[in-house]
Amino acid sequence: MRILLAEDDAKLGNLINAMLIKSGIQVDWVTQGDTAIEYAMYSPYDVIVLDWMMPGQTGLEACKYLRKHGYQSSILMLTAKDDVVDRVLGLDSGADDYLVKPFEFAELLARLRALSRRSSARLQEEEVQVGDLVLNRSTRSVRFADNEVQLTSREFQLLDLLVQNEGQVVPREVILDRVWGLEADVSPNNLDAYVRLLRRKINLPEGDVVIQNVRGVGFKLEAHHVY
Repeated sequence: MRILLAEDDAKLGNLINAMLIKSGIQVDWVTQGDTAIEYAMYSPYDVIVLDWMMPGQTGLEACKYLRKHGYQSSILMLTAKDDVVDRVLGLDSGADDYLVKPFEFAELLARLRALSRRSSARLQEEEVQVGDLVLNRSTRSVRFADNEVQLTSREFQLLDLLVQNEGQVVPREVILDRVWGLEADVSPNNLDAYVRLLRRKINLPEGDVVIQNVRGVGFKLEAHHVY
């Protein structure tokens, strides 16, 4: 299960994050609503956990924005507001469930599992095909024109991110964050080098998938035709 946790309370966020990881759940933790939106738009999650009150955009505003733009994965709202009116407001914003603070971690975990099962988006397909390129997330393997392509872990993550956003420009900052992490010391030249290697590997001997450099912004993967 993969969870996006948006909680600005450092103590609570750190506790939830640690407990989820201990339970074998993959977690991305952010502290602002607008950051949660950015993560959600570029990465697949089973469930998003939004704290109601956050800087930037509130959890309520982030939830409304995501639903307005077609986001379909499950959203759980965390809040200290327990009035019926507030519950209705949270659910009407597009949240699938509502958990009032303080809560027991066991209940949070149970709700996350239930939402993951109910999610209309579910996990992304294990195998995705774009043109002649076939990427399998379960085996972490890549085939191009029926030839096995050997990729490093970083190269696979980079390619997967570009495939997820096929036809859209993925900003450099997003790529660096999602593939290497915010704290990593990675220069723009390192990213360019990875993209060059990836281009060579997926276009041998000759293929219909290209990775375009959008100057000053980021990279975009496109296929000349999609099966």
